[in-house]
Amino acid sequence: MQNPRQTAFFALREVHRRGAFADAALDRAFRNSQLNDLDRRLVTELVCGSVRRTRSLDFIIDKLATKKSSQQPPELRTILHLGLYQLEYLNQIPPSAAVNTTVKLAKENGFSGLSSFVNGLLRQYIRLTDSNLNPLTVTNYKSTVERLGISHSFPDWIVEFWLENIGETETELLCEWFNQSPTIDLRINPLKSSIDKIETAFKARNISTNRIPNLPQALRLNSSTGAIQNLPGYSEGWWTVQDSSAQLVTHLLGPQPGEIIIDACAAPGGKTTHSAELMQDEGTIYACDKTANRLKKLTENAGRLQMKSIKIHTGDSRHFPEFINLADRVLLDAPCSGLGTLHRRADARWQHTPENIQQQSQLQSELLANTATFVKSGGVLVYATCTIHPLENEQVVRSFLNNNPHWQIEPPTIDLPVQPSPEGWVKIWPHQHQMDGFFMVRLKRN
Repeated sequence: MQNPRQTAFFALREVHRRGAFADAALDRAFRNSQLNDLDRRLVTELVCGSVRRTRSLDFIIDKLATKKSSQQPPELRTILHLGLYQLEYLNQIPPSAAVNTTVKLAKENGFSGLSSFVNGLLRQYIRLTDSNLNPLTVTNYKSTVERLGISHSFPDWIVEFWLENIGETETELLCEWFNQSPTIDLRINPLKSSIDKIETAFKARNISTNRIPNLPQALRLNSSTGAIQNLPGYSEGWWTVQDSSAQLVTHLLGPQPGEIIIDACAAPGGKTTHSAELMQDEGTIYACDKTANRLKKLTENAGRLQMKSIKIHTGDSRHFPEFINLADRVLLDAPCSGLGTLHRRADARWQHTPENIQQQSQLQSELLANTATFVKSGGVLVYATCTIHPLENEQVVRSFLNNNPHWQIEPPTIDLPVQPSPEGWVKIWPHQHQMDGFFMVRLKRN
């Protein structure tokens, strides 16, 4: 029988050795596995959790071992991460089981000679935590940045940015929120079903859901459900997976039947198909993205949801002269750092730097300037990102408006679960609104 911890070790080894994304490494690990749903959930938790908590886990190793974590053989460090993650963060696993399985993992992966070291370090950690001497909580940190960065496992620059913007209390709450496993929201396809019908079908399978205020198509799953494609209504196109924040963006765009819509950065297509639903699949949506490969998922989803109004357009949205003055509405869901979705992408916090945020901001400004030319006089453009960094949001929009006096912000007229700012844009802080961090603004061309 396949061992879930061994599977987790293989996936983490790929992340650490080859720099693979955690979700891609998991997909590969599961592709040929015979694991049941329960074991798959454990593997996902171990891999994503260990990647999220890398800084905290390294800190514990540094405190307890003679050699620092950076000096340990890389694969042994990965094994220690798996053991410590279970002891520190998974209360449902008995400490003895966490220790024994980790020691076994060391023996089975070339570290038999160091298995007593693994056993000793993990048992020392248990003794300390039993005596209320957990290194993460008893250490005298040099600063608030260091305390939050180490205890919640974030790079210092992200912590510093949040502290400057929302203060210590809110930053701690945000760190805690981003370290939780993400929820799954569904978006009901009203062309094929209804929220009442889907709630009934899920209830019959003992799947708990709840609705989300001011989002008429949103249904949140409250418990683990197994494979998404096995849920009622998936193959019939009754719903698709999409976070509440992302659903808000398309409601702000407000597509209408018969219109021409351009979705400038469409992959993987959640907002494209949502636009088609809101238009009752009447009109034309040009779904654009740089490569055909990125648009493959969109094509699959549009087929499953049975959408006819979507037309695929491959290429860079900075270079589409054929679209000038064509669209009633344009959606620019811009490529971004994803700093509002750190709970979904376990490795994202370690991959970004202040420098590449600046580079993203430059690309976003170019895309906004170019896609604005696609909009007819009197038309609308919605600029959105799944980041909460002002360089990628407020600054991009202010700069655009300064350079384009015939454009202005059109404050939302629909009821939203989030209050717009005085300027008229919507910024979602996840720990306050219990959904992905997002920024969105509706711009109107005079």
